[in-house]
Amino acid sequence: MIVALIIACEVGFWVLLAAGLALRYLAKMPRLGAAVLLCEPLMELVLLVVTTLDLKNGAEPDWKHGLAALYIGYTVAYGHYTIKWLDGHAAYRLAGGPKPAGAGYGKARALHEWKLWVRTVIAAAVALALLQVAIWYVGDAGDVSSLQGWQFGALRVVGIHALVAVAYTVWPSKAPAKAPADAAEDPSSLARTER
Repeated sequence: MIVALIIACEVGFWVLLAAGLALRYLAKMPRLGAAVLLCEPLMELVLLVVTTLDLKNGAEPDWKHGLAALYIGYTVAYGHYTIKWLDGHAAYRLAGGPKPAGAGYGKARALHEWKLWVRTVIAAAVALALLQVAIWYVGDAGDVSSLQGWQFGALRVVGIHALVAVAYTVWPSKAPAKAPADAAEDPSSLARTER
């Protein structure tokens, strides 16, 4: 049941997101669209309550409970960021808003990656806290090794993401080189080369 609820929450996230953006930019109802977007956290609250009730009713803690904790942590850290990013792109594509700035190159991209890493740390911290509460709640009554495994998994993700940010810092990305203008398309350059 927990896995089905996680899938339902993920599908619901994207359905509410699409509905909120459609209301804001296609139906020209920005307040109603914002209200729909504000319903997003309710799904994670439902997932948290159902997961807690499942453990309270004597379910053996396993990978489903760990996955629920990681999903909630990810949504806490990246949910608003994702909505804001997509809202900027929808405003640009559907409402003639300004073009959203990209992550950039060089130092700007490295800084962007470190900011994302901080979000990953927040996601892991939320997941670790939820998993630790579940471990304390279950106590000696059940096997909590699966939950502890998810804790180590969350820490590994933080470490891997740190390596990505370090890579962008040490080997900064470069802006793509602009292609030179085609001489055949520019008659003035053709005239200059013939002289």
